Amino acid sequence: MNGKRLIVLFLVLTFFCSACQKEQTGDLSLFFNFSVKGDKFVPNQQIYTNASGNRYEINDIMFFISNVCLHKSDGSMIKSDQIHYVDYSIFTSKAWGVQAFPVGDYDAVSFTFGIPDAQNTNYHFVNPPECDMYWPMVLGGGYHYMKINGKWKAADGKVKPFNMHSGRGQIYDEEGEITNFIDNSFVVTIPCHFTVSKSGTYLTLTMDLNQWFDGPSTFDLDYWGGSIMQNQAAQEVLKSNGPSVWTIQ
Repeated sequence: MNGKRLIVLFLVLTFFCSACQKEQTGDLSLFFNFSVKGDKFVPNQQIYTNASGNRYEINDIMFFISNVCLHKSDGSMIKSDQIHYVDYSIFTSKAWGVQAFPVGDYDAVSFTFGIPDAQNTNYHFVNPPECDMYWPMVLGGGYHYMKINGKWKAADGKVKPFNMHSGRGQIYDEEGEITNFIDNSFVVTIPCHFTVSKSGTYLTLTMDLNQWFDGPSTFDLDYWGGSIMQNQAAQEVLKSNGPSVWTIQ
């Protein structure tokens, strides 16, 4: 009888250990870096020129990314539903311990830039700085996806402020009334072979700020002006340029 019990106990322990091995995980951390045309970004200096010929500077960079997903070569993927706020002026926000993922090899990282509609609800954040990213309720509510604030030298020679703010868009009728709202968040997928290990894995995401202006669609500040929160056409340009902004290491 004792022998049978020992055998059963051995089998149970073997199964438990095997299950533990299959479920081994490692922490994934993301670090955020900023550049302009491949060079280190310098804030508050009007030293940059985009493809439209706008000479500009950037003073503030704030945004959300969410729903990080790791992809395997067999087509399977593992997704997180976390939301993270990044602010260039807040050093600690530029490092994000996403969560633990199963150890193993992966071939791509994807994430949502901004917050998808289902998660972008009023009062989701109650404390600053995240709550300060609120998007006006009359324009659809929720939160900004991004705020990039700066100045540019306009065609008339004057230096003017611009607020490149992205968020939930609006459709207007002929009388100027809002008839519908549009989710302007978008998914970025970056091929990148890496291994999640038990000791932890670190990846650096770099945002090339000039790509918001340069491509694949040009964003001309003289054409779009300094404020675009109620301009869905301008929001569409940012959506088309967004995936090209990112690289990963």
